[in-house]
Amino acid sequence: MGCMLLARLAQVSQEVAATSARSKKTALLAELFREAEPADVPVVIPYLAGRLPQGRLGVGWKVLSRPVAPAAEPHLTVREVDALLSELGKVSGAGSQAERVRLVGELMGAATETEQRFLLGLLSGEVRQGALDAVAVEGLAQATQAPPADVRRAVMLAGSLQTVAEALLADGPEALDRFRLTVGRPVLPMLAHSASSVAEAVEKLGACAVEEKLDGIRVQVHRDGDTVRVYTRTLDDITDRLPELTTAARALQGKRFILDGEVISFDATGRPRSFQETAGRVGSRVDVATAAEQVPVSPVFFDALSVDDRDLLDLPFAERHAELARLVPEPMRVRRALASGPEDAGAAEAFLARTLERGHEGVVVKSLDAAYSAGRRGASWLKVKPVHTLDLVVLAAEWGHGRRTGKLSNLHLGARQADGSYAMLGKTFKGMTDALLTWQTERLQELATGSDGSVVTVRPELVVEIAYDGLQRSTRYPAGVTLRFARVVRYREDKRPEEADTVETLLAAHPEVKP
Repeated sequence: MGCMLLARLAQVSQEVAATSARSKKTALLAELFREAEPADVPVVIPYLAGRLPQGRLGVGWKVLSRPVAPAAEPHLTVREVDALLSELGKVSGAGSQAERVRLVGELMGAATETEQRFLLGLLSGEVRQGALDAVAVEGLAQATQAPPADVRRAVMLAGSLQTVAEALLADGPEALDRFRLTVGRPVLPMLAHSASSVAEAVEKLGACAVEEKLDGIRVQVHRDGDTVRVYTRTLDDITDRLPELTTAARALQGKRFILDGEVISFDATGRPRSFQETAGRVGSRVDVATAAEQVPVSPVFFDALSVDDRDLLDLPFAERHAELARLVPEPMRVRRALASGPEDAGAAEAFLARTLERGHEGVVVKSLDAAYSAGRRGASWLKVKPVHTLDLVVLAAEWGHGRRTGKLSNLHLGARQADGSYAMLGKTFKGMTDALLTWQTERLQELATGSDGSVVTVRPELVVEIAYDGLQRSTRYPAGVTLRFARVVRYREDKRPEEADTVETLLAAHPEVKP
Protein backbone atom coordinates (compact mmCIF):
# COMPACT_ATOMS: atom_id res chain seq x y z
CA MET A 1 0.00 0.00 0.00
CA GLY A 2 1.64 3.24 -1.17
CA CYS A 3 1.08 6.88 -0.29
CA MET A 4 -2.49 8.09 -0.68
CA LEU A 5 -3.27 9.85 -3.96
CA LEU A 6 -4.68 13.37 -3.76
CA ALA A 7 -7.37 12.26 -6.22
CA ARG A 8 -8.73 9.78 -3.66
CA LEU A 9 -8.82 12.44 -0.96
CA ALA A 10 -10.55 14.91 -3.31
CA GLN A 11 -13.14 12.26 -4.18
CA VAL A 12 -13.97 11.52 -0.53
CA SER A 13 -14.09 15.23 0.30
CA GLN A 14 -16.67 15.69 -2.46
CA GLU A 15 -18.72 12.67 -1.32
CA VAL A 16 -18.69 13.81 2.34
CA ALA A 17 -19.83 17.28 1.31
CA ALA A 18 -22.64 15.80 -0.79
CA THR A 19 -24.29 13.86 2.05
CA SER A 20 -25.98 15.18 5.17
CA ALA A 21 -26.21 11.75 6.82
CA ARG A 22 -23.67 11.47 9.64
CA SER A 23 -23.58 7.66 9.33
CA LYS A 24 -22.68 7.95 5.64
CA LYS A 25 -19.97 10.53 6.36
CA THR A 26 -18.56 8.23 9.05
CA ALA A 27 -18.53 5.23 6.68
CA LEU A 28 -16.79 7.24 3.95
CA LEU A 29 -14.08 8.40 6.35
CA ALA A 30 -13.67 4.92 7.83
CA GLU A 31 -13.04 3.54 4.35
CA LEU A 32 -10.53 6.31 3.66
CA PHE A 33 -8.66 5.67 6.93
CA ARG A 34 -8.47 1.95 6.17
CA GLU A 35 -6.65 2.86 2.93
CA ALA A 36 -4.34 5.45 4.53
CA GLU A 37 -0.77 4.95 5.69
CA PRO A 38 -0.09 6.31 9.19
CA ALA A 39 2.25 8.93 7.66
CA ASP A 40 -0.60 10.22 5.44
CA VAL A 41 -2.75 11.17 8.43
CA PRO A 42 -1.11 14.52 9.36
CA VAL A 43 -2.09 15.74 5.89
CA VAL A 44 -5.33 13.85 5.23
CA ILE A 45 -7.21 15.01 8.34
CA PRO A 46 -6.51 18.76 7.99
CA TYR A 47 -7.18 18.68 4.23
CA LEU A 48 -10.56 17.01 4.77
CA ALA A 49 -11.55 19.76 7.21
CA GLY A 50 -10.29 22.45 4.85
CA ARG A 51 -7.18 23.35 6.87
CA LEU A 52 -3.55 23.61 5.80
CA PRO A 53 -1.01 22.20 8.29
CA GLN A 54 1.29 25.09 7.30
CA GLY A 55 -1.29 27.77 8.15
CA ARG A 56 -1.32 30.87 5.95
CA LEU A 57 0.80 30.62 2.80
CA GLY A 58 0.62 34.21 1.55
CA VAL A 59 -0.95 33.11 -1.74
CA GLY A 60 -3.64 35.49 -2.99
CA TRP A 61 -6.38 35.04 -5.54
CA LYS A 62 -4.26 36.75 -8.22
CA VAL A 63 -1.83 33.83 -8.11
CA LEU A 64 -4.47 31.12 -7.72
CA SER A 65 -6.67 32.37 -10.57
CA ARG A 66 -3.98 31.96 -13.27
CA PRO A 67 -5.13 29.15 -15.61
CA VAL A 68 -2.86 26.09 -15.78
CA ALA A 69 -3.45 23.11 -18.09
CA PRO A 70 -4.39 20.08 -15.91
CA ALA A 71 -2.64 16.70 -15.95
CA ALA A 72 -4.38 13.88 -17.79
CA GLU A 73 -3.98 11.21 -15.08
CA PRO A 74 -3.79 11.46 -11.28
CA HIS A 75 -0.37 10.76 -9.76
CA LEU A 76 0.08 13.40 -7.03
CA THR A 77 0.24 11.99 -3.50
CA VAL A 78 -0.98 13.94 -0.48
CA ARG A 79 2.53 13.94 0.96
CA GLU A 80 4.01 15.38 -2.25
CA VAL A 81 1.42 18.16 -2.14
CA ASP A 82 2.20 18.84 1.51
CA ALA A 83 5.94 19.07 0.78
CA LEU A 84 5.37 21.51 -2.07
CA LEU A 85 3.05 23.69 0.05
CA SER A 86 5.66 23.72 2.82
CA GLU A 87 8.18 24.98 0.25
CA LEU A 88 5.62 27.58 -0.85
CA GLY A 89 5.14 28.77 2.74
CA LYS A 90 8.88 29.47 3.11
CA VAL A 91 9.03 31.85 0.12
CA SER A 92 9.90 35.43 1.10
CA GLY A 93 11.95 38.44 0.08
CA ALA A 94 12.77 39.79 -3.37
CA GLY A 95 11.17 37.86 -6.21
CA SER A 96 8.83 36.03 -3.85
CA GLN A 97 5.71 36.70 -5.93
CA ALA A 98 7.29 35.21 -9.06
CA GLU A 99 8.45 32.19 -7.05
CA ARG A 100 4.94 31.69 -5.64
CA VAL A 101 3.54 31.82 -9.18
CA ARG A 102 6.10 29.22 -10.28
CA LEU A 103 5.40 26.83 -7.40
CA VAL A 104 1.61 27.11 -7.68
CA GLY A 105 1.92 26.58 -11.44
CA GLU A 106 4.05 23.48 -10.86
CA LEU A 107 1.48 22.08 -8.39
CA MET A 108 -1.54 22.82 -10.57
CA GLY A 109 0.19 21.46 -13.67
CA ALA A 110 0.71 18.12 -11.90
CA ALA A 111 -2.96 17.96 -10.84
CA THR A 112 -5.96 16.69 -12.77
CA GLU A 113 -8.95 18.97 -13.29
CA THR A 114 -10.73 17.45 -10.26
CA GLU A 115 -7.62 17.80 -8.13
CA GLN A 116 -7.17 21.40 -9.26
CA ARG A 117 -10.69 22.23 -8.08
CA PHE A 118 -9.97 20.65 -4.68
CA LEU A 119 -6.62 22.47 -4.34
CA LEU A 120 -8.13 25.82 -5.29
CA GLY A 121 -10.82 25.34 -2.66
CA LEU A 122 -8.23 24.29 -0.07
CA LEU A 123 -5.83 27.17 -0.77
CA SER A 124 -8.59 29.78 -0.91
CA GLY A 125 -10.29 28.52 2.27
CA GLU A 126 -13.43 27.40 0.44
CA VAL A 127 -13.21 23.70 1.40
CA ARG A 128 -15.29 23.70 4.58
CA GLN A 129 -16.68 20.50 6.01
CA GLY A 130 -18.10 21.83 9.27
CA ALA A 131 -17.31 20.00 12.51
CA LEU A 132 -15.58 17.20 10.59
CA ASP A 133 -13.16 16.29 13.37
CA ALA A 134 -16.00 14.77 15.42
CA VAL A 135 -17.06 12.62 12.45
CA ALA A 136 -13.42 11.75 11.77
CA VAL A 137 -13.12 10.39 15.33
CA GLU A 138 -16.07 8.06 14.64
CA GLY A 139 -14.65 7.07 11.25
CA LEU A 140 -11.28 6.33 12.82
CA ALA A 141 -12.90 4.18 15.52
CA GLN A 142 -14.86 2.29 12.87
CA ALA A 143 -11.77 1.77 10.69
CA THR A 144 -9.66 0.40 13.56
CA GLN A 145 -12.44 -1.31 15.57
CA ALA A 146 -11.60 0.81 18.61
CA PRO A 147 -14.33 1.98 21.04
CA PRO A 148 -15.41 5.52 19.93
CA ALA A 149 -15.46 6.79 23.55
CA ASP A 150 -11.84 5.67 24.02
CA VAL A 151 -10.79 7.40 20.79
CA ARG A 152 -12.54 10.62 21.86
CA ARG A 153 -10.78 10.59 25.22
CA ALA A 154 -7.40 9.90 23.61
CA VAL A 155 -7.90 12.86 21.25
CA MET A 156 -8.88 15.04 24.20
CA LEU A 157 -5.72 14.10 26.11
CA ALA A 158 -3.38 14.23 23.12
CA GLY A 159 -4.79 17.56 22.01
CA SER A 160 -4.50 16.30 18.43
CA LEU A 161 -6.68 14.03 16.31
CA GLN A 162 -3.77 13.49 13.89
CA THR A 163 -1.48 12.16 16.65
CA VAL A 164 -4.07 9.62 17.79
CA ALA A 165 -4.95 8.62 14.23
CA GLU A 166 -1.30 7.93 13.35
CA ALA A 167 -0.87 5.73 16.42
CA LEU A 168 -4.15 3.87 15.87
CA LEU A 169 -3.46 3.14 12.20
CA ALA A 170 0.07 1.99 13.01
CA ASP A 171 -0.60 -0.11 16.12
CA GLY A 172 -4.33 -0.67 16.50
CA PRO A 173 -6.63 -0.04 19.52
CA GLU A 174 -3.96 -0.91 22.11
CA ALA A 175 -2.18 2.33 21.06
CA LEU A 176 -4.87 4.26 22.96
CA ASP A 177 -3.29 3.22 26.28
CA ARG A 178 -0.45 5.66 25.53
CA PHE A 179 -2.71 8.68 25.73
CA ARG A 180 -3.00 9.48 29.39
CA LEU A 181 -3.11 12.79 31.21
CA THR A 182 0.59 13.56 31.55
CA VAL A 183 2.36 16.51 33.15
CA GLY A 184 4.20 18.34 30.39
CA ARG A 185 1.75 17.34 27.66
CA PRO A 186 -1.05 19.95 27.35
CA VAL A 187 -4.70 19.11 26.76
CA LEU A 188 -7.29 21.26 25.05
CA PRO A 189 -9.17 23.40 27.59
CA MET A 190 -12.82 23.03 28.54
CA LEU A 191 -14.90 25.92 27.15
CA ALA A 192 -18.19 27.55 28.13
CA HIS A 193 -21.52 28.12 26.42
CA SER A 194 -23.33 31.45 26.85
CA ALA A 195 -26.36 32.25 28.99
CA SER A 196 -28.38 35.45 28.80
CA SER A 197 -28.44 35.98 32.59
CA VAL A 198 -27.09 34.62 35.87
CA ALA A 199 -30.63 33.62 36.86
CA GLU A 200 -30.96 31.51 33.71
CA ALA A 201 -27.56 29.87 34.31
CA VAL A 202 -28.32 29.03 37.95
CA GLU A 203 -31.76 27.71 36.96
CA LYS A 204 -30.14 25.36 34.41
CA LEU A 205 -27.26 24.13 36.56
CA GLY A 206 -28.63 23.94 40.10
CA ALA A 207 -25.79 23.68 42.63
CA CYS A 208 -23.02 25.75 41.08
CA ALA A 209 -20.09 28.11 41.52
CA VAL A 210 -20.32 31.64 40.11
CA GLU A 211 -16.79 32.71 39.18
CA GLU A 212 -15.29 35.93 37.85
CA LYS A 213 -14.76 35.90 34.08
CA LEU A 214 -11.39 37.54 33.58
CA ASP A 215 -10.53 39.31 30.33
CA GLY A 216 -7.10 37.71 30.06
CA ILE A 217 -5.35 34.90 28.20
CA ARG A 218 -6.20 31.29 29.03
CA VAL A 219 -3.20 29.34 30.30
CA GLN A 220 -2.49 25.78 31.38
CA VAL A 221 0.44 25.51 33.79
CA HIS A 222 2.35 22.23 34.17
CA ARG A 223 4.94 21.63 36.90
CA ASP A 224 7.19 18.59 37.23
CA GLY A 225 9.67 19.28 40.04
CA ASP A 226 11.55 22.44 39.07
CA THR A 227 10.41 22.22 35.45
CA VAL A 228 7.44 24.46 34.59
CA ARG A 229 5.74 24.76 31.21
CA VAL A 230 2.99 27.22 30.29
CA TYR A 231 0.61 26.60 27.36
CA THR A 232 -2.10 28.65 25.67
CA ARG A 233 -5.62 27.47 24.78
CA THR A 234 -4.23 26.46 21.37
CA LEU A 235 -1.44 24.47 23.11
CA ASP A 236 1.39 26.84 22.17
CA ASP A 237 4.29 26.81 24.63
CA ILE A 238 4.75 30.37 25.95
CA THR A 239 6.83 29.52 29.05
CA ASP A 240 9.78 31.71 28.09
CA ARG A 241 7.57 34.76 27.58
CA LEU A 242 6.05 34.67 31.08
CA PRO A 243 8.76 34.17 33.73
CA GLU A 244 6.31 35.35 36.43
CA LEU A 245 4.27 32.16 35.94
CA THR A 246 7.29 29.91 36.41
CA THR A 247 8.10 31.75 39.66
CA ALA A 248 4.48 31.49 40.86
CA ALA A 249 4.20 27.77 40.02
CA ARG A 250 7.47 26.94 41.81
CA ALA A 251 6.22 28.75 44.93
CA LEU A 252 3.28 26.34 45.27
CA GLN A 253 3.51 23.33 47.59
CA GLY A 254 2.90 20.59 45.02
CA LYS A 255 5.73 19.16 42.94
CA ARG A 256 3.67 17.69 40.07
CA PHE A 257 0.45 19.27 38.83
CA ILE A 258 -1.55 20.69 35.92
CA LEU A 259 -3.58 23.84 36.63
CA ASP A 260 -6.05 25.71 34.43
CA GLY A 261 -6.51 29.46 34.62
CA GLU A 262 -5.95 32.88 33.10
CA VAL A 263 -3.01 35.22 32.95
CA ILE A 264 -3.95 38.87 33.35
CA SER A 265 -2.27 42.21 33.93
CA PHE A 266 -3.42 44.63 36.63
CA ASP A 267 -2.67 48.34 36.90
CA ALA A 268 -1.29 50.11 39.99
CA THR A 269 -4.79 50.38 41.50
CA GLY A 270 -5.46 46.65 41.14
CA ARG A 271 -7.88 46.98 38.23
CA PRO A 272 -7.38 44.82 35.13
CA ARG A 273 -5.60 46.41 32.20
CA SER A 274 -7.15 46.11 28.73
CA PHE A 275 -7.14 42.76 26.96
CA GLN A 276 -4.93 44.29 24.25
CA GLU A 277 -2.23 45.11 26.82
CA THR A 278 -2.28 41.61 28.30
CA ALA A 279 -2.35 40.01 24.84
CA GLY A 280 0.50 42.24 23.69
CA ARG A 281 2.58 41.18 26.68
CA VAL A 282 1.86 37.48 26.17
CA GLY A 283 2.70 37.84 22.47
CA SER A 284 6.00 39.62 23.12
CA ARG A 285 8.96 37.34 22.34
CA VAL A 286 11.85 39.83 22.49
CA ASP A 287 13.28 41.60 25.54
CA VAL A 288 10.99 39.72 27.90
CA ALA A 289 12.58 41.34 30.97
CA THR A 290 11.61 44.86 29.83
CA ALA A 291 8.12 43.70 28.82
CA ALA A 292 7.66 42.05 32.24
CA GLU A 293 8.69 45.29 33.94
CA GLN A 294 6.31 47.42 31.87
CA VAL A 295 3.32 45.04 31.87
CA PRO A 296 3.68 42.49 34.68
CA VAL A 297 1.17 39.63 34.59
CA SER A 298 -0.34 37.41 37.26
CA PRO A 299 -1.81 33.91 37.05
CA VAL A 300 -5.34 33.42 38.38
CA PHE A 301 -6.25 29.72 38.61
CA PHE A 302 -9.73 28.18 38.60
CA ASP A 303 -9.27 24.43 38.05
CA ALA A 304 -6.91 21.54 38.77
CA LEU A 305 -6.59 18.74 36.20
CA SER A 306 -3.87 16.69 37.85
CA VAL A 307 -2.22 16.82 41.28
CA ASP A 308 0.53 14.46 42.48
CA ASP A 309 0.02 12.12 39.48
CA ARG A 310 -3.70 11.83 40.20
CA ASP A 311 -5.90 12.41 37.13
CA LEU A 312 -8.78 14.65 38.27
CA LEU A 313 -10.62 15.10 34.95
CA ASP A 314 -13.51 12.79 35.77
CA LEU A 315 -14.06 14.14 39.29
CA PRO A 316 -16.91 16.56 40.00
CA PHE A 317 -15.86 20.21 39.86
CA ALA A 318 -16.42 20.55 43.62
CA GLU A 319 -13.71 17.95 44.27
CA ARG A 320 -11.32 19.39 41.69
CA HIS A 321 -11.69 22.82 43.28
CA ALA A 322 -10.96 21.36 46.72
CA GLU A 323 -7.66 20.07 45.32
CA LEU A 324 -7.00 23.49 43.77
CA ALA A 325 -7.69 25.26 47.09
CA ARG A 326 -5.33 22.88 48.89
CA LEU A 327 -2.55 23.70 46.45
CA VAL A 328 -3.07 27.35 45.48
CA PRO A 329 -3.40 30.26 47.96
CA GLU A 330 -6.58 32.31 47.74
CA PRO A 331 -5.03 35.45 46.16
CA MET A 332 -3.97 33.31 43.19
CA ARG A 333 -7.43 31.73 42.76
CA VAL A 334 -10.37 33.24 40.92
CA ARG A 335 -13.01 34.88 43.14
CA ARG A 336 -16.23 32.86 43.39
CA ALA A 337 -19.58 32.54 45.12
CA LEU A 338 -21.57 29.34 45.61
CA ALA A 339 -25.24 28.92 44.77
CA SER A 340 -27.34 25.92 45.75
CA GLY A 341 -30.02 26.60 43.11
CA PRO A 342 -32.49 29.19 41.73
CA GLU A 343 -33.25 30.43 45.28
CA ASP A 344 -29.71 31.93 45.30
CA ALA A 345 -30.09 33.77 41.98
CA GLY A 346 -30.25 37.15 43.74
CA ALA A 347 -26.94 36.58 45.52
CA ALA A 348 -25.40 35.38 42.24
CA GLU A 349 -26.62 38.56 40.47
CA ALA A 350 -25.04 40.64 43.25
CA PHE A 351 -21.74 38.80 42.75
CA LEU A 352 -21.91 39.63 39.01
CA ALA A 353 -22.48 43.30 39.83
CA ARG A 354 -19.44 43.35 42.16
CA THR A 355 -17.37 41.58 39.50
CA LEU A 356 -18.27 44.22 36.91
CA GLU A 357 -17.40 46.97 39.40
CA ARG A 358 -13.94 45.43 39.74
CA GLY A 359 -13.48 45.84 35.98
CA HIS A 360 -13.96 42.24 34.85
CA GLU A 361 -16.16 41.25 31.93
CA GLY A 362 -18.71 38.94 33.56
CA VAL A 363 -18.98 35.57 35.28
CA VAL A 364 -18.79 31.89 34.44
CA VAL A 365 -21.36 29.72 36.21
CA LYS A 366 -20.13 26.15 36.69
CA SER A 367 -21.98 23.05 37.83
CA LEU A 368 -20.40 21.59 40.96
CA ASP A 369 -21.13 18.07 39.72
CA ALA A 370 -19.54 18.34 36.26
CA ALA A 371 -16.40 16.55 35.08
CA TYR A 372 -13.78 18.42 33.04
CA SER A 373 -14.64 18.05 29.34
CA ALA A 374 -11.29 18.92 27.79
CA GLY A 375 -11.49 20.32 24.29
CA ARG A 376 -15.27 20.69 24.41
CA ARG A 377 -17.72 23.50 24.98
CA GLY A 378 -19.58 21.90 27.86
CA ALA A 379 -23.15 22.78 28.84
CA SER A 380 -22.08 22.67 32.50
CA TRP A 381 -20.08 25.91 32.13
CA LEU A 382 -22.16 28.98 31.22
CA LYS A 383 -20.65 32.42 30.71
CA VAL A 384 -22.69 35.54 31.39
CA LYS A 385 -21.68 38.99 30.14
CA PRO A 386 -23.64 42.21 30.66
CA VAL A 387 -23.67 42.97 26.94
CA HIS A 388 -24.35 40.66 24.04
CA THR A 389 -21.13 39.64 22.30
CA LEU A 390 -20.42 37.13 19.57
CA ASP A 391 -17.25 35.75 18.03
CA LEU A 392 -17.90 35.99 14.29
CA VAL A 393 -15.84 35.43 11.16
CA VAL A 394 -15.04 38.21 8.67
CA LEU A 395 -16.37 37.16 5.26
CA ALA A 396 -15.63 40.37 3.32
CA ALA A 397 -14.92 44.07 3.79
CA GLU A 398 -15.80 47.23 1.88
CA TRP A 399 -13.43 50.04 0.96
CA GLY A 400 -14.16 53.12 3.07
CA HIS A 401 -15.03 56.69 2.09
CA GLY A 402 -14.09 60.12 3.43
CA ARG A 403 -11.42 59.84 6.11
CA ARG A 404 -11.51 56.06 5.62
CA THR A 405 -10.63 56.23 1.91
CA GLY A 406 -7.97 53.63 1.18
CA LYS A 407 -8.95 51.55 4.23
CA LEU A 408 -11.04 48.38 4.37
CA SER A 409 -13.81 49.46 6.72
CA ASN A 410 -17.29 47.95 6.63
CA LEU A 411 -17.00 44.30 7.73
CA HIS A 412 -19.32 41.53 6.53
CA LEU A 413 -19.88 39.29 9.55
CA GLY A 414 -20.69 35.57 9.48
CA ALA A 415 -21.72 32.91 12.00
CA ARG A 416 -21.08 29.19 11.53
CA GLN A 417 -23.84 26.96 10.17
CA ALA A 418 -24.32 23.24 10.76
CA ASP A 419 -22.78 22.34 7.38
CA GLY A 420 -19.60 24.31 8.09
CA SER A 421 -20.43 27.28 5.89
CA TYR A 422 -21.02 30.80 7.22
CA ALA A 423 -24.26 32.80 7.24
CA MET A 424 -23.85 36.55 7.00
CA LEU A 425 -25.54 38.34 9.92
CA GLY A 426 -24.87 41.92 8.95
CA LYS A 427 -22.17 44.55 8.58
CA THR A 428 -20.39 47.04 10.80
CA PHE A 429 -17.87 49.85 10.52
CA LYS A 430 -18.27 50.94 14.16
CA GLY A 431 -15.81 50.63 17.03
CA MET A 432 -12.66 50.91 14.92
CA THR A 433 -9.72 53.13 15.82
CA ASP A 434 -7.41 54.46 13.08
CA ALA A 435 -4.76 51.96 14.19
CA LEU A 436 -7.25 49.08 13.96
CA LEU A 437 -8.37 50.22 10.48
CA THR A 438 -4.75 50.21 9.29
CA TRP A 439 -4.08 46.76 10.76
CA GLN A 440 -7.34 45.31 9.47
CA THR A 441 -6.75 46.64 5.95
CA GLU A 442 -3.35 44.96 5.76
CA ARG A 443 -4.53 41.71 7.35
CA LEU A 444 -7.67 41.34 5.23
CA GLN A 445 -5.75 41.93 2.02
CA GLU A 446 -3.53 38.98 2.97
CA LEU A 447 -6.71 36.85 3.16
CA ALA A 448 -8.34 38.25 -0.01
CA THR A 449 -9.83 35.81 -2.48
CA GLY A 450 -11.48 38.32 -4.84
CA SER A 451 -12.73 41.87 -5.32
CA ASP A 452 -15.37 43.68 -7.36
CA GLY A 453 -13.74 47.07 -6.81
CA SER A 454 -15.73 48.00 -3.72
CA VAL A 455 -16.05 44.73 -1.76
CA VAL A 456 -13.07 42.49 -1.02
CA THR A 457 -14.02 38.89 -0.22
CA VAL A 458 -11.65 37.07 2.14
CA ARG A 459 -10.93 33.58 3.35
CA PRO A 460 -13.10 32.99 6.46
CA GLU A 461 -10.20 32.76 8.92
CA LEU A 462 -10.25 35.94 10.99
CA VAL A 463 -12.38 35.92 14.14
CA VAL A 464 -13.68 39.22 15.50
CA GLU A 465 -15.57 39.81 18.76
CA ILE A 466 -18.70 41.85 18.08
CA ALA A 467 -20.92 43.60 20.62
CA TYR A 468 -24.55 44.16 19.63
CA ASP A 469 -27.74 45.44 21.20
CA GLY A 470 -30.10 42.74 20.02
CA LEU A 471 -31.40 40.73 17.13
CA GLN A 472 -34.05 41.59 14.58
CA ARG A 473 -35.75 39.74 11.76
CA SER A 474 -34.44 40.44 8.27
CA THR A 475 -35.18 38.87 4.90
CA ARG A 476 -31.93 40.33 3.52
CA TYR A 477 -29.74 37.80 5.32
CA PRO A 478 -29.67 33.99 4.95
CA ALA A 479 -30.37 33.19 8.63
CA GLY A 480 -33.44 35.46 8.56
CA VAL A 481 -31.99 37.70 11.28
CA THR A 482 -29.49 40.53 11.59
CA LEU A 483 -27.60 42.16 14.45
CA ARG A 484 -28.75 45.51 15.86
CA PHE A 485 -26.06 48.16 16.37
CA ALA A 486 -23.13 45.80 15.87
CA ARG A 487 -19.68 47.17 16.75
CA VAL A 488 -16.16 45.76 16.92
CA VAL A 489 -14.84 44.95 20.39
CA ARG A 490 -11.55 43.37 19.28
CA TYR A 491 -10.05 40.82 16.95
CA ARG A 492 -9.52 37.35 18.42
CA GLU A 493 -6.43 35.99 16.68
CA ASP A 494 -6.20 33.47 19.53
CA LYS A 495 -9.35 31.79 18.17
CA ARG A 496 -9.79 29.61 15.10
CA PRO A 497 -12.80 30.08 12.79
CA GLU A 498 -14.12 26.70 13.96
CA GLU A 499 -14.52 28.31 17.41
CA ALA A 500 -16.74 31.14 16.14
CA ASP A 501 -20.35 31.25 17.33
CA THR A 502 -23.05 29.42 15.43
CA VAL A 503 -26.38 30.62 14.05
CA GLU A 504 -28.03 27.99 16.26
CA THR A 505 -26.40 29.43 19.42
CA LEU A 506 -27.41 32.96 18.42
CA LEU A 507 -31.05 32.04 17.82
CA ALA A 508 -31.19 30.04 21.07
CA ALA A 509 -29.96 33.10 22.97
CA HIS A 510 -32.77 35.23 21.48
CA PRO A 511 -35.91 33.07 21.61
CA GLU A 512 -37.99 36.24 21.30
CA VAL A 513 -36.85 36.65 17.67
CA LYS A 514 -38.07 33.97 15.32
CA PRO A 515 -36.77 34.28 11.73
